[in-house]
Amino acid sequence: MTAIKGGPAAQLAGDEHWWKDHYEWLNQQGYQLRPRYRPGWRPSWLGIDRLGVEYEDGQFIVRGAVLDATRASDGDVVVLKRINRLDHPYEEELTRYLSSGSLASDPRNHCIKLLDVLHPPDELNIVIFVLPLLLPFYIPYFVTFGEAVDFIQQVLEGLKFLHDNLIAHRDCMFMNIMLDPKPLYPNLFHPTDPARSRDWKGSSKHYSRTTHPVRYVIIDFGISRRYRPEDLPPCEPPIISADKSVPENQKGEPCNPFPTDVYLIGNLLREWFLQNDPEKRPSMDVVVSHFEEITKSLSGWKLRSRLKMRSEWGVVRFFMSVAHVVRTATYILRRLDPIPACSKC
Repeated sequence: MTAIKGGPAAQLAGDEHWWKDHYEWLNQQGYQLRPRYRPGWRPSWLGIDRLGVEYEDGQFIVRGAVLDATRASDGDVVVLKRINRLDHPYEEELTRYLSSGSLASDPRNHCIKLLDVLHPPDELNIVIFVLPLLLPFYIPYFVTFGEAVDFIQQVLEGLKFLHDNLIAHRDCMFMNIMLDPKPLYPNLFHPTDPARSRDWKGSSKHYSRTTHPVRYVIIDFGISRRYRPEDLPPCEPPIISADKSVPENQKGEPCNPFPTDVYLIGNLLREWFLQNDPEKRPSMDVVVSHFEEITKSLSGWKLRSRLKMRSEWGVVRFFMSVAHVVRTATYILRRLDPIPACSKC
């Protein structure tokens, strides 16, 4: 086998070619891709005895249908998501619906906001969503119990909002819960690696969730469904989500997708709603009410306590605990709430 000159990153692969072929058109629409996807791109590290992954233009995409871009109007980094309407016929309609009118301004709405929709001129069944840049909900790590409580509150509120509007997400597992990073990262980060600065020349810097509360976001409505009141309760063949453990999906029989959402969120939180019988799972109204009662019973000291990883070594745990005491004292002096207040985001 002949080695690739400049290493594997020196050549575009798979769907990267599609983005390169649409570089100029996207530029005309006001969205500029990274230099890697510019026609005629030449790797910056050729002729240097270094690995391509060490360079900004050596960062390739993991999910071929999703790529970052810079919006020309304000310089903001956004995300472009390519969608095939034949594969996901309801995604555009649902995402537009949740991003419009009174729903868009409802504070309970934690669904991703649609910024723009582009239509490639050469592919009638393809649309491109322009979306905000987000991070997985667990980056950076949670520090306090209160930060975790805030996350749970927001996620339950968001799913209840969907159910109140007769929408079943059907795939609300961990990869589809994100956060808005702008409060945490004042100078943002590189879209392919949150640990690196936006220009790839150094490390990114971030605040804590307690000092700079964040908003959590539910994404990806590719297999979601919106129902009419007369359709309730719905009963239809299950759609296999990324979480393969859903009990009712194992049977392959028609079922109600709303309790399935409750299972998926419960499975995400690992501590909640472990029942295997879909008929015995509570509604999101009951879930939210019960969680509010639990939260009210927690003391300020409990909420400010440090979340510990099971794999922490004894010495590491000691020093992290000392640092946490100092950090907590600072939070108390600044009169910061133990549960971050996202209303200030």
